Amino acid sequence: MARHIPIAWLQLRRDKLRLLVGVAGVTFAVILIFMQLGFQSAVYESATRYHRSFDYDLVLVSPKTPFIGFPEGFSRRRLYQALGVAKVESVSPVYIQQGFWKNPWTFGARNIVVIGVDPARRNFARSDIADQLRRVRREDVVLFDGRSRPEFGPVAARFAEQGGVRTEVNDRRIRVDGIFELGTSFGIDGSLITSDLNFRRLFPDRAPGRIDLGLIQLTEGADIRAVRADLEGALEDDVQVLTRKQFIEREVAYWSSTTPIGYVFGFGAIMGLVVGAVIVYQILFADVSQHLREYATLKAMGYSNRFLSNVVLQESAILSILGYAPGIAVTCGLYAVTADATRLPVEMTAPRALAVFALTCGMCGGAALMALRKVRAADPAEIFG
Repeated sequence: MARHIPIAWLQLRRDKLRLLVGVAGVTFAVILIFMQLGFQSAVYESATRYHRSFDYDLVLVSPKTPFIGFPEGFSRRRLYQALGVAKVESVSPVYIQQGFWKNPWTFGARNIVVIGVDPARRNFARSDIADQLRRVRREDVVLFDGRSRPEFGPVAARFAEQGGVRTEVNDRRIRVDGIFELGTSFGIDGSLITSDLNFRRLFPDRAPGRIDLGLIQLTEGADIRAVRADLEGALEDDVQVLTRKQFIEREVAYWSSTTPIGYVFGFGAIMGLVVGAVIVYQILFADVSQHLREYATLKAMGYSNRFLSNVVLQESAILSILGYAPGIAVTCGLYAVTADATRLPVEMTAPRALAVFALTCGMCGGAALMALRKVRAADPAEIFG
């Protein structure tokens, strides 16, 4: 097989402009596919940041909650009822609501997600948050997400320089006394974490018995599935009992199916494949047409259709490699720029790089299979007759 590769390469490089166009087409398709898949992954990864950061074995959530940034509350009594189920070690309420943050430099108002927890309980698995919760025990003190959108102001930078930052949330004076780094999502531009008591001060009109999430810790060695089944039997249907995996999958399902985001990015990746396949097909078809007499000569000399097909397939493999290399290089740069501009987790991963390479080879191979019809149809008698 290796001895056939020079034939494919010589044919491709004979027309350098055509080769350049083919490589550029594959590169464009690779970049488009990478960007669409990167954005799609960033949506799902960013949307589940808090799902992964909370410390829990099971979680209670209202079935009416669309996504974590806009939850539907339920009665705190459900959490107390859960505490009476065997193997449940502890429960902790979580309060989530959109507030109005006043930028202390421009005085502009912007929505921000405020999360209230009991600082005396184990709520977060992330040490950078858990270790700072003692600070929010003080009145009107909050922790600020340093990876929030820049429209909230240079809070993290100013905090690093001079310590606490004072501003207002819902027209109430608050003090930022700690910074954590979690990041934004398509539904959350910025977030604060504070105590449950401070949360009630910020939202005085909210019913005190309403919570938005219930974090449940089980005793060591407990069967999560069995306890989940017991909780479902003990609680009303105004709450869902979910494992960590189910909670994350629920959020991903919202963004992938309920909103058009999943469809748009998936469709964009498909369009990238189509565009790349069309360009490669045109390049290979033109190359085969230009060398049809040579292919017919080889047939007349006894070479089989399989041999000639291998030459075309090798041309497609060369195009896929030459186009993929600059494509992934450019994409890594675009990922870095996009991540910095949007604060979304857009980054290259090994599985995605391998998946896109496989798609690129498949795209070029599919185009080659369509162009092969011209080779197989080449009849020496007709061409030289």
